[in-house]
Amino acid sequence: MYRKLVQFGFFLLTNSNFHKTIYQGRTKQLCIPGLHCYACPLTRVSCPMGSFQHFIAMKQFPLYVFGFIGTLGVVWGRLACGFFCPFGLVQELLYKIKTYKIKLAKVFNYGKYVILFGVAIIVVWITGDPWFCKICPSGILAGGIPQVLIDKELRPLLGWLFYMKYTIILLVIIGSIFIKRVFCRTMCPLGAMWGLFNKISFMKLAVDKDKCIQCGMCEKVCPTDVKMYEAVDNPGVANTPECVRCFSCKSICPMNAIEVNATGTCKHIEDNVSPQQSPTPAN
Repeated sequence: MYRKLVQFGFFLLTNSNFHKTIYQGRTKQLCIPGLHCYACPLTRVSCPMGSFQHFIAMKQFPLYVFGFIGTLGVVWGRLACGFFCPFGLVQELLYKIKTYKIKLAKVFNYGKYVILFGVAIIVVWITGDPWFCKICPSGILAGGIPQVLIDKELRPLLGWLFYMKYTIILLVIIGSIFIKRVFCRTMCPLGAMWGLFNKISFMKLAVDKDKCIQCGMCEKVCPTDVKMYEAVDNPGVANTPECVRCFSCKSICPMNAIEVNATGTCKHIEDNVSPQQSPTPAN
C-alpha cells in the first residue's frame, strides 16, 4: 500500500497541467525517473527515453539524459521502475483483474534490449525520428489518445500510424491482465538501461541463506516474477536486471531473510565468520 501511494502521488505531482494545450514551461526540460510522454496534455515534465532519442536523432551524445539515467542507476538501480513509473502502476492494476494468469518465459526478457539497441538507438540514428516514442504504449495512452479526444481537428488526420499505436496499446493492456508487467519485462528500453545497474548500484538486495526456507512467497508477490530464494545458491539472482526494487519480497518474507544494503551480502553472516573459518588463499 505504501508503494502504491508513492506511485499515485508521483503521478499526480507530475501530471498537473489541467489545460487543453501541451505544457511548454521550464519544467518541461526536466526528466523524471519513469517512462512518461512528452505529448501528454497533463504532464509538466519530460520522459528520459524521449529526450534520449531526441539527441540520438540529432547525431549527438545525450550527455544530460545519460548522466540522469546513470546517476539514478548507480544510486538505486531499477528502483524508479518500482516506485515512480506511471505505466508500471497501470500494468500492476490491470494484473489485479481476476482471471487466468500466464508465466512469462525468461527468453522474452531480452526483448527490451532489442528495443533499446534496435529501435531506440539504431533506427532513430538512421531515420532521425524518435521511433520508440511513436510505438510506446505509455505515450499512446497518456498522449496520443487524449490529444485526439481533446482536439477534434486531429481526427480527420489520423492514419495508419495511429491505428498501429492503438493496436499496440490494446495488446499491451490485454497482456497486462494475464502477465505481470509484460511491457516492462519485454519492451521497455528505459527499464533495460536501469536494470543493467542493479548489480553495481549502491543499493543492493541480499538473501540470508540461513533464514530462507524457499517458500516461494517472494516470487508470488514480485511484479516481474523474480525468484529471490534462488539467491541462496546463486547470489546474483538477488540483483538481477529484472528486479524493479519494489521491496515487496522483503515485506512479504515470513523469515525476514531479505536485506537491503550496499554490499549485496547479509552482514550477520560475515560477522559470524571467524578468521579460522575463512578460506585459505590459493598458493
